[in-house]
Amino acid sequence: MRKSLTCGVLLLLAARTPVSWAQSTPEATTLDARLEERSAGYCDWVQGMGDAEAALELAPEVFGSFGAVNTGEAEGGSALGKPKLRVTAGLSYDFVGLYRGRTIHRRAAAECRRYQALSSLQAAVRQGSGLGEDSALEARARVLQDALPRAEALVTALRDDLKEGRATLEELNAVQVRLDHLRSLSTDTALARERLAARPAFARGQRLETLLEELRAADDAVESAAGGLRRARAWQLSVRGGYDEVFDVDQDVPLFGQVMLTYDLGHLWQGKANARARDGRRRSTLHDVEGMNQQVSELLVELRSRHRTEEARLREVSALVTDLEGQLRDVEALQTREIRRFRDYLLLELARLRAEQAYLTAHVEALTSFLGNTAP
Repeated sequence: MRKSLTCGVLLLLAARTPVSWAQSTPEATTLDARLEERSAGYCDWVQGMGDAEAALELAPEVFGSFGAVNTGEAEGGSALGKPKLRVTAGLSYDFVGLYRGRTIHRRAAAECRRYQALSSLQAAVRQGSGLGEDSALEARARVLQDALPRAEALVTALRDDLKEGRATLEELNAVQVRLDHLRSLSTDTALARERLAARPAFARGQRLETLLEELRAADDAVESAAGGLRRARAWQLSVRGGYDEVFDVDQDVPLFGQVMLTYDLGHLWQGKANARARDGRRRSTLHDVEGMNQQVSELLVELRSRHRTEEARLREVSALVTDLEGQLRDVEALQTREIRRFRDYLLLELARLRAEQAYLTAHVEALTSFLGNTAP
């Protein structure tokens, strides 16, 4: 009865083919460094430009002029007198520039946050349904690394038994085929891991929906800052002061000071226009059929479907592993030649199933961390 049950299980296992995936993310040891490097250049760029623009807004202006002016009354009582030389120099500061400078810095910081979220989402989209396979392939490789030496030792021992007449050629071929499956799976796993290193990184623990919300919030902050700069151009509150001397003219104190406030009436119409621009930008990015929102939404549907499928497959594989481990414990106590051959088959099939179980366990965990609540 036990022999019949074992044969049935082996036939069922033979009908299932191992799954090999070839999507990509970087090696875990260099992941954080590559993520930092990917956003550092862009952030330095936009923040450097922001600092350069803000420096002109936050600093005072130095001005000076030299020329001739008509002063006094000419002989005979005419209105214009003899031209006199005049020199003027001083400082001017626009206090509205404080607001503009701070707004420019805020816009640059928002552009940096937007790029960080966007680049992470682009990396996830590039990986597609294979997202999280780096840890899954690593788990499978560890299991195969431990299992292959023992499997090769079994085949070597069986060859020796064949030479001494204690095994048949059919038994040797059956075990060699299972060993070849394990070697092929190990090779496919190694190749897939190498391909992963060429793709953009996506950090473990980041949620796609959270990153998408961050992208939308940062993009809205960029537009809000741009609207603030447009409004600020309507105002100017400047203070000017310095030295002002007209030569050959008596002046008690050759200094001057001035406060000037200007307002552009176009500001009255800016409010609704800025609000429409902000809302239009939000809707355009949300409904763009080739935009990141649409791509991530499609990816989330695909990942949730794969998460459910692999959870179900993991339960099946785990049940088979438990059953085979129980059968292996039963046959270990028996010493007949036929039972020892079934034990060899069980060990090889169990190694393949444990490799698949390790892969599925790690991938389901990774998908859970990316998806959070996996309910659609």
